[in-house]
Amino acid sequence: MNASPANTGDASLVTIEPDAYRVAGVVCVTMNRPEAFNALSEALLDELQQTLTGIAKTDARVVVIAGAGRAFCAGHDLKEMRAAPSLAYYQQLFARCTKLMMTIQRMPQPVIARVHGIATAAGCQLVAMCDLAVAADTARFAVSGVNLGLFCATPSVPLSRNLSRKAALEMLLTGDFIDAAEARKQGLVNRLAPADALDDEVARLAASICAKPVEAVSAGKDLFYRQLEMGIEAAYQLAGQTMACNMMDESAFEGVQAFIDKRAPQWKR
Repeated sequence: MNASPANTGDASLVTIEPDAYRVAGVVCVTMNRPEAFNALSEALLDELQQTLTGIAKTDARVVVIAGAGRAFCAGHDLKEMRAAPSLAYYQQLFARCTKLMMTIQRMPQPVIARVHGIATAAGCQLVAMCDLAVAADTARFAVSGVNLGLFCATPSVPLSRNLSRKAALEMLLTGDFIDAAEARKQGLVNRLAPADALDDEVARLAASICAKPVEAVSAGKDLFYRQLEMGIEAAYQLAGQTMACNMMDESAFEGVQAFIDKRAPQWKR
């Protein structure tokens, strides 16, 4: 992929590629700290936050988050964290990381993690927070903070909402790596591909989403996460209201009529 800088500085920590994978509407956001395995420094967190907040307001259809170099993301920058040891500093750091993770969930666009190499600690958290994930079959995943005496509490939030409780807690308590096949089996990633075909698989998934009506996709993502935190009765009430409003949308009218007419729908792009 030929990524372009997110800003005019040569040292940009985030690069952006519009119409990535030759698919209109797909934006690839690449973390660009390859020498540090894309560890989430404060500066990288800030650039990611600014970049994703901006993209959320555009007509982009799908966002892909990738990592430059040999890895997806190695988690927080431990050297930077250790340089300023105070409770107030750590509280604001994890608050900034949480804000970024929630931005991903609240964006109207589906967000796909493109994972290669390793995704550890907050990097594994990032994979779990993305709506979907496609990984190279050589990728490895861990929440290894416990090996350093630090339980990965914030990564436990999305892990426990993606994996079974016992599988998530085993990762958190042991800090052991799991391979890509196990990550898919446990629900952390959707699809696997050989490393040299990873972009092709990401492109297929992104193109499939882009082929659907934007209103249904964005409303559906919002509904999906909101109902997860509700009791079942309230979830059904919200889902029913969402579907009723969706049925009044022009794209649904066209889609249903096309089904009745036995033709392909002609949705507005």
